[in-house]
Order: sequence, then C-alpha cells, then structure tokens
Amino acid sequence: MAVWLGVAAALRERVVRPLQTLSNMLAALKEEDFSMRARGARTDDALGLALFEVNTLGQTLREQRLGAQEASALLARVMAEIDVAVFAFDDQRSLRLVNRAGEWLLAEPAERVVGRDAASLGLAECLVGEVPRVLDAGFPGGGGRWEVRRSTFRLGGRPHQLLVLSDLSRALREEEREATRRLVRVLGHEINNSLAPIKSVAESLRRLVARSRSAAGVPGEAREAGAAPGPAEADDIASGLSLIAGRAESLSRFMASYARLARLPPPKLRPLDVATWVRRVAALERRIEVTVDAGPDVVIAADGDQLDQLLINLVDNAADAALETGGGVLVGWRRDRRFVEVWVRDQGPGLSDTANLFVPFFTTKPEGSGIGLVLSRQIAEAHGGRLTLANREEEKGAEARLLLPAMGGPAG
Repeated sequence: MAVWLGVAAALRERVVRPLQTLSNMLAALKEEDFSMRARGARTDDALGLALFEVNTLGQTLREQRLGAQEASALLARVMAEIDVAVFAFDDQRSLRLVNRAGEWLLAEPAERVVGRDAASLGLAECLVGEVPRVLDAGFPGGGGRWEVRRSTFRLGGRPHQLLVLSDLSRALREEEREATRRLVRVLGHEINNSLAPIKSVAESLRRLVARSRSAAGVPGEAREAGAAPGPAEADDIASGLSLIAGRAESLSRFMASYARLARLPPPKLRPLDVATWVRRVAALERRIEVTVDAGPDVVIAADGDQLDQLLINLVDNAADAALETGGGVLVGWRRDRRFVEVWVRDQGPGLSDTANLFVPFFTTKPEGSGIGLVLSRQIAEAHGGRLTLANREEEKGAEARLLLPAMGGPAG
C-alpha cells in the first residue's frame, strides 16, 4: 500500500500537475494574458516539451499583440495629423471611426458622433454616387469644395465604407494668396513709383495756385498780363488738383489694404484667456450695446493682437447690421474637448450675398474696404481654426462662428 501510494504521488507530480499547468496556460492565452510562464518546460520528455511550446506560443502572441498595438498607435497618430477628414461607416451607415479633421468638420468630438447614422451627420450624399468627385457642400465646421473619395473594407466579417473628404477650398485659397502676394509686389512697386511724384506735384501746384489767387486780389498786380489766372480759372485748377490728390491718396489706401492681406505675419502664440478677450473687444463697441453670453473659463494659445482685430471686425459688422433694424448683438463662446467656438450673432437684416463674403474688396458698405472678413479668415486659419458666416435659422440676422483649437487641442 505504501509503494502504491508513493507511485500515485509520483505520477500525480509528473503527469497530473503538468497537465493542470498546461490547462491554466491555455486558459490564460484564451483570456489574452501572455505574461504567464510554465515551470518545468524542457525538451527531454513529452509533457515538458508541451509546456515549452506553450511558453513559446505565449511569447510569440505577446510580441504580435505588442506589434499590433504599436501599429494601431501609429495609424491613429497618422490619422490624427493628416488634414483630410476620414470617416468609417458600417453596413448600416453608422459611423464607427472618425479622425481629428473629421471632428473639426462636424464640429463635434468623436464621442458625440460615433454611432450616429450618415444622414444625421450630413454625410449621406457622400456615400452614394461616383468617386472621386468634387462636391460643393456645407458642414457645421465649414463649407466649400470637397474632393470625395470612398472605398470598402471588411471588419469583423462585415462590410464597411471608408470615406475621405479633402478640403479643396483651403488649397485654392493658398494658391490665390500666393498669387496675390506676387501681384502686390509688382503693382506696389510700379504704382507707388507713380503715386509719389503725382501727389508731390499736385500739392506743389495747389500751393502755387493759392499764392496766385492771393496775388490776384492785390490792386494793380491782377491787371498785369500773365501775372496770375483769374479767380474762376484758379478755382477750376484748384478743384482739379484736389481731385488728383484725392485719387492718389485713395489709390495709396487701396494698395495699403491689399498689402495688409499679403503681409499678414505668422501669429505669435501665447496663452490667451477667452473671457477677458471677448469682454474687452465687446466693450470697444460704443454705437450699440453688445451683450456677452459668458461660457466656461478657457485658455487658448493665440496671438492676442491678431484675434483682437478679427473679433473687432466681426463685432463691427454685426453692429452695422443691427443698427439698420434696431436689433442687438450677442457674443459668446463654448468649450468642447478639442476646440473653442466663439460666435457673434446680430438681429440685423441678414446676409444677402453669401457667395462673395470672403472675396477681397467686395463690400456692401459705402465706406467699406472689403478686406475685413478676408483678413479675419486668414487670421483664423493661421491659428489652425475656421471662420464661417451664415444667416440665422431661428430668427432674422446673421451669425459668425469662429472655431479655434483649445489649449492642447488640434493645431489644424
């Protein structure tokens, strides 16, 4: 009996316990726990060899999972940094994946849009039709011309669609801006070379006419032949010279405005408190009371001087519109996970020509220069943000929406 018990104990130690260890190892691999290692793994007996192979399998699976995680992290990083909007929809047209640019396009973080259908996101039209194609469309984060590309893939055995939207408007604007810079350099050199002597001669002639008219008023001197033109003739000359000087000055202002568009310096980013910035600019408007709808405390990295100019332009335009109807102006902001939205709403007559809002030198104001909104959009895009204007839906008036990266948010 003692021998039998000893043999049974030895068999349990040599056979049953390794089998239990092997079972535990397989259960851990099933649960994707690759950190466990079996003792007694060796190659000189069958059970030891089985344990050795299970240890090797665990190490291989661990390395493969680490490689997959690194590849997924790299893919996520690449998708976050590219400036095209990427969306993945399942066979029910529900959104399953969106990158940072897509969040900006929808003006919502991924947590709020994942799981929603394409129709509610305004992307249903992009999932049908021929591709690639160019589409004129507006989205919460901005409108313009978009290149639509679409492909299919399978995930979990189910078909999915990968939708890619490339903003062609920004690229076209960059080309237009570069062409404008070159044009300004040429025109500025040639026109300024002509304006300087014209203005100088006009001013000299005006002073000469003024002296001649004074001399004509002195008894005796006015009757001398060729001494000076008559009063009526002098008035005509003075009027013409004033017109020349005025047009020269107007052309100088035109060139200065054009140069401002072409020479906007890169923003010097510093921490900027949004509440302080918005309240300061709202207080500058003296013609009408600007109501501030305060949002949360938030700090952004921005060039305060440039954003002051941007918001001053928006508030000034809103005040001009509100004064026409006796309405008011409301300014506010909100914070989301990745961006800060600043909006300016007026109760004016609304926008009559939205197609030409950002066309340089197009203006509906008698004394307007036509560069305020263009300059404002350049400032917004230089900060990695977007500026849009549209008529309000709930009531009469217009709304300007400025999206800017929050501190630690996207840079583009």
